[in-house]
Amino acid sequence: MRQRILAGRQVSAIGLGAMPLSMNNDKQIPSLEDAVATVHAALDAGVTLIDTADIYAPAWNEMGHNERIVAEALRTWDGDASSIFVATKGGITRSEGEVWGRDGSEAYLRSAVERSLEILGVDRIELYQYHRPDRWLVYGDVMKALAALQADGLVRAVGISNASVEEIEIALEVLGEGNLASVQNEFSPKHPGSIDELRFCGEHGIAFLPWSPLGGTGGGARSVGDRFSVFREVGDAHGVSPQQAVLAWELALAPTVIPIPGARRAASIVDSAKAADLDLEADEVSRLSASVGIFD
Repeated sequence: MRQRILAGRQVSAIGLGAMPLSMNNDKQIPSLEDAVATVHAALDAGVTLIDTADIYAPAWNEMGHNERIVAEALRTWDGDASSIFVATKGGITRSEGEVWGRDGSEAYLRSAVERSLEILGVDRIELYQYHRPDRWLVYGDVMKALAALQADGLVRAVGISNASVEEIEIALEVLGEGNLASVQNEFSPKHPGSIDELRFCGEHGIAFLPWSPLGGTGGGARSVGDRFSVFREVGDAHGVSPQQAVLAWELALAPTVIPIPGARRAASIVDSAKAADLDLEADEVSRLSASVGIFD
C-alpha cells in the first residue's frame, strides 16, 4: 500500500477507524472475535494506522473497550505488530447515566493517557489527540498540558481533533511549527465543511485525518454512491466501489490527507484499503469536488 507521513513516520495512506467495533449508529456491536478479525483483515490488507479513543465503548462503564480490542488484535496478529501505528484520543468524559462531557485539564488528560497506556500495553503512545475542545478552558492552556505530557515521555506526538483553523493556529503557536502532528476533523462528501482546515494542514505539512470520510456509520457510508451519484459514476469508470472513489478523491486533495474509514466488517476495510492505489485524473478530482461545493 502507498504510504504517507504521520508524526514523522510512514503509515498506510488509508487507516482504520476502529470506533464502529465498539459503538456505531446501527447499535450493532460485533463480538470480540469478529472485531479482532476485522482489525486483522485491515492489517493483512496493508493498513498500518489504527485510530481509536478511550471514549469508544458500548456503555459509559466500559471506557477503553475499543483500545482493548486494538491491543488484543495486535497481540494475536501473526505479522510484525511493532510496525503498526496506533493513535488514540482523550478529553471527552462519560459517566453514569450516559452523561457526556469534556475535560481538557492537565490532570484529566494525564490520567486519561495513563489509562490508555495501561490498556494498550505500551510505554508511550505514538500519537495522542485532543478529542474535542473543552470550551470552559483556554485552548492554548490545553495545548500546554499536551506539551507537558509529551515532555514527560508519555506521548511521542500530539494531535488535535474537531478543530477550527484558529485552533490549529493556536496549537502551532504553543507547540511550535512542525510539532503539531495531525488534525482529525469530520470530512466527506456529506460534510465538506472542513475543507479550509484540510487546506491549511496541507500548507503547513500537518497530517489531516478525515473521520467518517465516507459519511458515517448509520448508513451514510453504505449509501454514499446513491446520495452522491457522481462518485458512483467515477467508481464505475474505474471498476471500483463508490467508497473507493470517495477515499481516492480525498487522498487527491492534498498529500497530507490520510482518511480513516470506520469498519466493523472485514470486507469493508479491505475494500477501503484498495483506494490507496486508485489514481484519479485531475478532471475527475475537480468534478467530484465541484459536486459537493468545493472549488479551487
